[in-house]
Amino acid sequence: MYPCTRFGSVDTISGTQPLTREHQSAFLSSVESCFGNGQPRIVFDLSNIPLLDSVGLESLLEARDRCHKLGGGFVLARPNGLCRDILRINGIDKELNIYDDTVKAMGSFAR
Repeated sequence: MYPCTRFGSVDTISGTQPLTREHQSAFLSSVESCFGNGQPRIVFDLSNIPLLDSVGLESLLEARDRCHKLGGGFVLARPNGLCRDILRINGIDKELNIYDDTVKAMGSFAR
């Protein structure tokens, strides 16, 4: 549902399902599957995620907090127009780094 792909030391999570209450546990399970690889560095590619609801937004912040607790990081990449608006309206764009390009998002961990 939200597959995780490893590129070097960075994991990328993607998917096509909306990040809503219905899919929250599947998303958080994908995030946790990245924790066995040492310090988690996760990019969540939103390009094919059609919608985020309030539970989905909370899940993004929870993923960030879990990664930070383990000394890692969590960023977003390529949100579509609707998701970008939802992130902005709810102030999540101030809480999470958002990149227009997945490669730039992955490169953000090299700093």
